[in-house]
Amino acid sequence: MVALIRVGVPQAGGMWADLGAGTGNFAWALAELIGPAGQIHAIDRDARAISALHARVRNAPALATILPQQADITKALALPVLDGVVMANLLHFLRDQQAQLERIAALLRPGGRVITVEYEQIAPLPWIPFPLAFARYAAMAEQAGLEQIARIGTRRSPTSGRTMYAAVAVRPLNP
Repeated sequence: MVALIRVGVPQAGGMWADLGAGTGNFAWALAELIGPAGQIHAIDRDARAISALHARVRNAPALATILPQQADITKALALPVLDGVVMANLLHFLRDQQAQLERIAALLRPGGRVITVEYEQIAPLPWIPFPLAFARYAAMAEQAGLEQIARIGTRRSPTSGRTMYAAVAVRPLNP
């Protein structure tokens, strides 16, 4: 996971969010990249996942500060201005992906980054109800006001064998 998102995290430190964090696998990868000067708001609506993430943080602290929080990411979030957001396997569960990208872009400081991990999938599947192949994601990110949209990595899902991509998009310095 670190290798998949590494290119999207240009420097250590900063205020980040992991939206749809689950039990924190990508939060841990992000923590390794931003280090002890960084802070990650790890948000998920699943109370059990957040409880497990709280226990994980207590039992084996990550390199950065991870702050688990139960919340619905499709609603307004009480977050500080962010240097970046990671969303791994989140958007394919949301019907209104465009609105979500626009909400996320609004959370970022100028120059802030969105790192998205999704399946390179066009047709819906039961576990990917709203697929978001990279070409469609890039168009949506541009419409959300983001720029410098690029694929930064690919890997095969260990559970399904399907190709996943990681992409980065940046909020313009002068919107």
